[in-house]
Amino acid sequence: MTSMANHAESGIDWEEKRYLIIDDFVGIRQLLRESLRNLGAKHIDQASSGGEAMVLLAKTRYDVVLCDYNLGDGKNGQQVLEEARIRNLMLPSSVWLMVSAEKSVESVMGAAEHQPDAYIIKPITEAVLLTRLNRVWVKKQIFHEIDQAFADKDYLRAAKLCGEQVAHHPLHAIDLLRMKATLLLKAGEVDQAGVVYEQVLQERDYNWARCGLGKIRMADGDLESARLMFQAVIADNRFYIDAFDQLAQSFQLQGKTEEAFDVLQKAAKLSPNSVPRQRSLGQTALKLGNIPVAEKAFRKCIEIGEFSVRKTVDAYLGLARVCGQKNDTKEAIRLLNAAVHQFGGDQVTLRAKITEGLVYHESGDFRRARKSGDELEAMLADDARQRPDTETCLDMATLLFAVGVKEAPVNLLCYVTRNNHDNAALLDDVQKIFDRARMTDEGMELIRNARLEAAEMMNRGVLLWKTGKLAEAIEWMRVARRALPHNMRILFNSAQIIISELQQNGYQRGLADEAIGVLMHVDSLAPGQQRFAQLMEQLAMLAPMSGVVAAAAASEYEAANGPVPESTRFTSN
Repeated sequence: MTSMANHAESGIDWEEKRYLIIDDFVGIRQLLRESLRNLGAKHIDQASSGGEAMVLLAKTRYDVVLCDYNLGDGKNGQQVLEEARIRNLMLPSSVWLMVSAEKSVESVMGAAEHQPDAYIIKPITEAVLLTRLNRVWVKKQIFHEIDQAFADKDYLRAAKLCGEQVAHHPLHAIDLLRMKATLLLKAGEVDQAGVVYEQVLQERDYNWARCGLGKIRMADGDLESARLMFQAVIADNRFYIDAFDQLAQSFQLQGKTEEAFDVLQKAAKLSPNSVPRQRSLGQTALKLGNIPVAEKAFRKCIEIGEFSVRKTVDAYLGLARVCGQKNDTKEAIRLLNAAVHQFGGDQVTLRAKITEGLVYHESGDFRRARKSGDELEAMLADDARQRPDTETCLDMATLLFAVGVKEAPVNLLCYVTRNNHDNAALLDDVQKIFDRARMTDEGMELIRNARLEAAEMMNRGVLLWKTGKLAEAIEWMRVARRALPHNMRILFNSAQIIISELQQNGYQRGLADEAIGVLMHVDSLAPGQQRFAQLMEQLAMLAPMSGVVAAAAASEYEAANGPVPESTRFTSN
């Protein structure tokens, strides 16, 4: 059968589609290019490395990507696919075929975690390529109408389109419902996503739907129900790796560190090439004092993260802590210098300084540890209003207590408590730091008072809002935000109150921009929060094109390209 006959039989016009071939061997690229040309393809780009592929993917929306798993030096195919997914460089209807001679379980599972549309083992014949391409393309084109809404990040509209397509494509209803649930979660419509998962589960016991429902249960605080769902998925399919990660997280949220550790070990054995998984395993092992496992996990995390979009400074700092506990301060300091050099920024420099002090203390060099503590205490005193992120505050408090300082770490832990007053697992970690400092009873009282202070601050603003005093409520929440800039409840309620003002009294550009500034701050603290997309959607519905849409566009530009020009920057209080 000729290629043209295949084309006619499939009814697919391959001619005007855009293709990208990613392979480090020129011979393979030429072979795949000729196979595509035999289909009639005209627009074929090629990349010989992962880095070159990312440049092309950022410039062009490809219809079909053929990507080898092994790409020589630099990113491998899994890392290219992972980054393309994270950066939304592929549309729902785009086809990604992973091509490889790799047959190992860890390679196949690692790639599969990022959901290629097919995994083809070399050697590839033209007939095999065409068959797989035809099968996947037909299936993926049900998402074609959804592409534009997805590209515009209008996830609610994209989800609605998925629902409409179910009636037209009943054979692909499950794929459409899966995408619909994913989009609803992106849009913060958790209850609606749950309804979709329940609908799917009435038809058949799909593990992805059970896992999705488990994530919703976990987000709602029903940790025990979530745990049972994840365990049931694993019992049904011991290779369903997402269920392992979610189960570990549910244990972490319950404060069951040892159980989380056991699950993460199993997950890392099944699919070891995940940067977040190895980081979580290393941090959990370090928390439990299991130095050999922590060292192995952090070293693996650094190795696989070298060319990954998920490369993390946490692995360097964690491994430095491990080296400190092994009395290898020379290696620890080398790692800290490497972290500062590779990642840069004030936050990384601060975290490296804290880790340096902890390393010296854990290795018994109390003089140098005290010197690090003194430098950190001076930094806190110089800028009392500025505080680092939560984990950094906890590490800093741990070090300062260890070197004999009391007032500064107490203030840090009270600050953390006020900003996370309803996070039970985190407050348990705060109490443990007080316990190690031999301040158990005093710590309990400090935590109680700090929680009360935060709750009263938030409740005052909410009460003003509920009694119709919107202007006063907005002003009070500004005060609350300045005092507690990382308190998610206060931030969300502040944005919600501003939106209520816009709904009741008409659109005001300044207030809308302030709400966007608050929400963007939330998203930078904890991406993917359920209320984020909901509130952004409400703002978008209220705004003319020159308002929220322009501000959101400026924010996206800033995230991708650095600071926006002053004339287009939106402001926040």
